[in-house]
Amino acid sequence: MSDRRIPPSEPAPEALGRVKVLVDAALRAAVNDLDDPHMRRVASYQMGWSGADGRPSQVGGKAIRPTLAVLSAEAVGGRSEDGVPGAVAVELVHNFSLLHDDVMDRDVERRHRPTGWVVFGEAQAILAGNAMLTAAIEVLVGAGAAGQRCLTCLLTAIQQLISGQSQDLYLEGRTGVELEDVLRMEAGKTAALLSCSASIGAIAAGASVETVEGLAAFGHEVGIAFQLVDDILGMVGDPAVTGKSSSSDVRAGKASAPIVAALGARSDASRRLARLFADGPPATDEDVALATKLIGEAGGLDWAAREADARRARALERLAGLALPDRDAVADLAAVADYIINRGRLPNMRTS
Repeated sequence: MSDRRIPPSEPAPEALGRVKVLVDAALRAAVNDLDDPHMRRVASYQMGWSGADGRPSQVGGKAIRPTLAVLSAEAVGGRSEDGVPGAVAVELVHNFSLLHDDVMDRDVERRHRPTGWVVFGEAQAILAGNAMLTAAIEVLVGAGAAGQRCLTCLLTAIQQLISGQSQDLYLEGRTGVELEDVLRMEAGKTAALLSCSASIGAIAAGASVETVEGLAAFGHEVGIAFQLVDDILGMVGDPAVTGKSSSSDVRAGKASAPIVAALGARSDASRRLARLFADGPPATDEDVALATKLIGEAGGLDWAAREADARRARALERLAGLALPDRDAVADLAAVADYIINRGRLPNMRTS
């Protein structure tokens, strides 16, 4: 995999830490308001606030979606606080989807520890996801007129997210999958919620339709790039950095972008890869290692990296084309986009 398109990882932008502090209390309040104590316990574990035994811990995510929500409010001239209800809502929806996806994908590790269903069982994890989804809607309903304006954005994103996950499951293990199918799936599975995140704060702050649509387009392109990088890291990323099992997409026979791009390359490596997948996903560690090697040799990883960079450039062009009053917030949006697209790509990539 060429290093030319894979810049070193950079320190996290200041905005991520600032927004995390701003949103944390409201996010914890939303989880604490869940009626059932079992749901509160699972949700708290999922958020990284507690361990399996219920004791406090600090294993939370990077607050990417809440940060985009708050920055979008600031960028259009609103207050940081205008973006908080939307920030809480998108983070709850994100974690609802993670709880459910981990059950469906049989993923056993996230953020360097067992996933929710492994700790609490499938049923409790599914119910906790449902509770977090409901709480997200309640947060916006309780936020007055500004929250009401945000509901359509969130509900549309949820429907697209569910559709994307459904398509992901449908494509798994199927033959004849095209890259257009994969990108359409990833637009729902990942880009829809990032698009909502990058515009929901602007909606709350009363921005124009044109501005909201521009920020949503920026978030969409960031989301596609984000998922493409995630596809790469799911094959050759260092589990100590990603917090996920190595080569999980290869083991599951996922129709991820690098795999589909490699299979369509019409090279000796792609033909060998097709034969390896002919009877289903690789069954042994040796076959998984060989499949991963062939995906790289067939150009699948390089294609995903090039497409991620193209999407990043398109996202920044969208952002630069908007007449947004708070240029500091605009710079922060660009910095967060760069950070999440380039996360963990070097020096923590394993290409052999």
